[in-house]
Amino acid sequence: MSFLSHVFEWFTTSSNWTGSQGIPELFWRQLTLSVAVVLTAVALGGSLGVVLGHTGRGGLVAVNAANAFRAVPTLALLTLLAIQPAISLKWGGFLAAWLALTALAIPPILTNTYVGMREVDADVRDAAKAMGLTGGQVLRTVEAPLALPFVMAGVRTASIEVVATSTLAAYVSYTDLGTYVITGLNTNDSVVAFSGALLVAAMAGLVALTLGLVTRRLTPVPLRRQTRSRLLGARNSLRRPAAGI
Repeated sequence: MSFLSHVFEWFTTSSNWTGSQGIPELFWRQLTLSVAVVLTAVALGGSLGVVLGHTGRGGLVAVNAANAFRAVPTLALLTLLAIQPAISLKWGGFLAAWLALTALAIPPILTNTYVGMREVDADVRDAAKAMGLTGGQVLRTVEAPLALPFVMAGVRTASIEVVATSTLAAYVSYTDLGTYVITGLNTNDSVVAFSGALLVAAMAGLVALTLGLVTRRLTPVPLRRQTRSRLLGARNSLRRPAAGI
């Protein structure tokens, strides 16, 4: 029997779809962890990006620091947290995984939010202020809507990274789809490992598609044609000053 036939058999085995170790339960647990991480990263990184982008102060330092933090391996951070019993044993490994993955998710959200806020045309800001809008009103009614495509691009990137990396949570005893991957590797069962990886890839694709549709829905029609080119141009311009530091 071929390898793919074994994979098909594994997916069609009823016992793999029921119980606490079944696919639906582990799928839900990984989705729960990923959503919690992304929401936390949006609250922290997104808020900081909005403040820095609105004021224009200290943004490059914060963004470059966030990008530098991407160099920290998630597995290494997860391992450091795993050897702390007060953290690794909390909520069945959820706390350690949540902390490590949040550190992974903040940089792209912070960077994109800051870029989106700074990319708002200065003339648009000035026109809003000339109409009598306060700083807070300009932020809410002008800057935030125009920066939304950039923010959502950061959220989408962070979400895909988190879903793909959350399989490592199995190292701290948090059971999710990564449990299949880790178990398969430990037991040299390539069918289980491949099936788990396939499920993670499917979840990442589903998340990317959903957030893509949400982004398109929230983006004003006139901005949809400009968003892609503006995103690429803004990212390139942000990287150039960083390279000279």
